[in-house]
Amino acid sequence: MKKVGIWIDRRNAKIISIKGGNVQFDTIVSNLEDFNVTGGSGTSVKGGPQDVVKERKYLEREKQQLSAFFQAIALFIADADAIVILGPAQTGEKLHAELSEKHTQLHNKVKSVEKADSMTDNQLIARVRDYYASDT
Repeated sequence: MKKVGIWIDRRNAKIISIKGGNVQFDTIVSNLEDFNVTGGSGTSVKGGPQDVVKERKYLEREKQQLSAFFQAIALFIADADAIVILGPAQTGEKLHAELSEKHTQLHNKVKSVEKADSMTDNQLIARVRDYYASDT
């Protein structure tokens, strides 16, 4: 039985796979761009013309890049029997939602989505081992 733990944020996903006591540690980089919206300047005249900033294209590009990142993770963990998702922000919840929409077989194997701050690689491996040790 292959048990997987994923620590994910916007920059990368650290994947710990445990099978038969053997631990494998891998990292998938997200390649998400940092969007710095510019524009929106106006004039000093009250009620004067202003530039309109269209954030929609930035948000759509970010959504597509996140989807590609989640697709890479799903392909990497396709043979998992149990999955726990950890992370400091909303990216773990977004991954869980993406799995429910596009990868239902993997979504059904997700045991938990938990908040977790940054950890060293060894702390992360220990956390995933402890999670599955208490699971049995």
